[in-house]
Amino acid sequence: MNDDSARRGPTPRPSLTGLVGRGLGGVPPTALVLLGIVSVQLGSALAKQLFSEVGSFGTVALRLFFAAAILMLLWRPSLRMSRQAWTVVVAYGLTLGLMNLCFYLALDRLPLGIAVTVEFLGPLTVALIGSRRWLDALWAALAAAGVVLLMGGGGEVDLIGLLFALAAGACWGLYIVVSAALGRHTTEGNGLALGMIVAVLVAVPIGVVDSGAALVQPWVLVAGLGLALLSSVVPYSLDLEALRTMPPRVFGILMSLEPAMAALIGLVVLQELLHWSQWIAVLCVVVASVGATRGSRPEIRPEDLAANQDLDRRT
Repeated sequence: MNDDSARRGPTPRPSLTGLVGRGLGGVPPTALVLLGIVSVQLGSALAKQLFSEVGSFGTVALRLFFAAAILMLLWRPSLRMSRQAWTVVVAYGLTLGLMNLCFYLALDRLPLGIAVTVEFLGPLTVALIGSRRWLDALWAALAAAGVVLLMGGGGEVDLIGLLFALAAGACWGLYIVVSAALGRHTTEGNGLALGMIVAVLVAVPIGVVDSGAALVQPWVLVAGLGLALLSSVVPYSLDLEALRTMPPRVFGILMSLEPAMAALIGLVVLQELLHWSQWIAVLCVVVASVGATRGSRPEIRPEDLAANQDLDRRT
C-alpha cells in the first residue's frame, strides 16, 4: 500500500505515476481503479495455476522477486536513510512477506473469492478500530455474519485455509499501519523498493527450499514475471494515477468491491463454484466495507491513502 511523487513536485527521474499517467491520462479514474482490481485478481488466478508446479511458497518467491526487481529498476533507491527509516522499511518488508505467504497458503486451500473475502477482514477491522459510531458496530456485525456464513453455510470450507486467510488479513491490517509510517519516513518509491527487497529475503529462501529447480524453468519464470506485473506493478500504478483526481473515500468504496470481483474471477477463470450462502457471505463483507469506508474520516490525503494500499496486497 508509497508516495504519489507527482504531488511532491518534479524529480530528477520520471516517477512511476508519471510514466503511467502519460498513457492513461484520458481514462476515467473509476475505470483505472476497477482495472486495477481486475488485474490483482487475475494475478491471483494465475498464481493458483502455478501451485501445481512450484507450490505456494515458490509462487510467492517468484512474485516478490520480480516485483522487487522491477521496482528497483524504476526507483533506484538510495541506501542513505536514518535508522528510524530503516526500522520502518524492515518492518514493512517483513509484514509484506508474511502477508503474501499466508495469503497464498490460504489460496492453495480455498476458492479465490473466499480467500480474498476473509483476508479483507483485516483492513476492515483497521477501519473500524476506535470508532464510536453505532453504525460502525452494525458493519462489524455484518462482516462477522459473513464469516459465520462462510464457516457454517452449505459450501465446505477448509479450516486450515481459513486460518491462513485470517492470518493474511491480520498481516494486511498491520501492513496498513506500517505502510503509513513508511510514507512518512521515506520519499518517493525508495521505501517501497527497499521494503520489497526485505520481503524477498523472507520469501525467496523458503520458496527455493520448497520448490528447488522447478523455479528456474523458462515458462515458470515468464509466468512469475506476469504474476508480478498483474498483482503488483500494474494495479499499484493504476491506483496512484486514479488517486490524482479521485477523492480517497470514493477510492476506498471502489476497493471494497474486491472480494466480489475475486469471487467472479474465481468462477470465470478457475471454475470455482461457490454455494449460495458463500455468495451472501461475500456480499456481507463488501457491504460492511462500503459502509465503514463511507463513514470514515474525510481528512485523508490521497498520498496517505496510497501509502495504505498494499502494492502487494492487493494481493
